[in-house]
Amino acid sequence: MILSACGLKCNECEFYNVTCTGCINVKGSTFWAKEMMPSKVCPLYDCSVNKKGLKDCGSCSELPCKMFREMKDPNSTEEQHQLSLIARVEALRPGSN
Repeated sequence: MILSACGLKCNECEFYNVTCTGCINVKGSTFWAKEMMPSKVCPLYDCSVNKKGLKDCGSCSELPCKMFREMKDPNSTEEQHQLSLIARVEALRPGSN
């Protein structure tokens, strides 16, 4: 399993090895961040890895922080988003529910 800084499973993503090789490999500058973010870097990666010097969001005592909870895939429903949050926190911190 290849885990992103925010707990998404990169290798299960439809864009993995197509337009992205995983956020860790591209240092948070994913294809969507390049298109949508002023800094061209995912804000969650930037916060956890670049600014706080952590391995990922799972190493942060604030997980799940406001930014983590509010960053939502525009293609997912609110229910899908809530389930994704739970799964991502569990992937980053096994055993935490």
